[in-house]
Amino acid sequence: MNPLSGVMRKSEKHRLKLHFRHRTWLSAAAACVLLALVAAAAALIDPAGLSSNLEHRNAAPSFHQPFGTDWLGRDMLTRTVKGLALSIKVGIAAGASSVIIAGLTGLAAAVMGRTVDRIMTWLTDLFLSVPHLVTLLLIAFVLGGGAKGVIVGVALTHWPSLSRIIRAEVMQVRSAAYVTVSRNLGKTRWWIATRHMLPHLLPQLLVGLILIVPHAILHEAAVTFVGMGLSPHEPAIGIILSESMRYLSSGLWWLALFPGLCLLVLVRAFAMLGESLQRLVDPRRAHE
Repeated sequence: MNPLSGVMRKSEKHRLKLHFRHRTWLSAAAACVLLALVAAAAALIDPAGLSSNLEHRNAAPSFHQPFGTDWLGRDMLTRTVKGLALSIKVGIAAGASSVIIAGLTGLAAAVMGRTVDRIMTWLTDLFLSVPHLVTLLLIAFVLGGGAKGVIVGVALTHWPSLSRIIRAEVMQVRSAAYVTVSRNLGKTRWWIATRHMLPHLLPQLLVGLILIVPHAILHEAAVTFVGMGLSPHEPAIGIILSESMRYLSSGLWWLALFPGLCLLVLVRAFAMLGESLQRLVDPRRAHE
């Protein structure tokens, strides 16, 4: 075997590894920049665009109004940016609540004994057996809709998958030598869980949060679209899309096209950020 070919293969693998790592960082950076721009634009944009102006209603996209205006003369670019910022807030709040539930249930299942493990496994299987959107609609309806209903609904329907991952990680850490030493020294389960296991789980929880947020945003838009989500007085993307359905047949295509595309770009940005962080956290996925 030629030793030179082996050196070339190692060099090629090294270049490939650097390429994937560079692409991962670029994807994460691009997603962060896009999300920061949306948040900054929502804070700095003139709220006058949300007021009615019947003289300029149903205006097609132009240089001064790139997204056009709606049937009340409101600037669609302003409404879309405000709606995206609102979706980000609701998505992060719902995702954080879901991650907290997943972390607590995963830790409890792996640390509190077989009985608790069986109960948590049964609850996880129960929530996974019902489609997310159906359960989310029921919870939002019971709570009367609004941001509270959407956040609680997403939090109670998106924790099972992450809880299984957390449980598997805790089961692996529980058999580590330093955990065994702490247990033999008489440390309590709470001390071991907070000092040894929780720091190990923080990267998984962060990645889980970023990956849950796009699902939360899409489900919030879907629930709001059918009238069980955010208030119609708020510039939510679901409200904008729902209202635009009545005017598509009149040729006002921009009312749904631009908000829908922006929603997809926002969701994809969060997904890219989550996938990039997942590759960085998990070395086994470095070349995927």
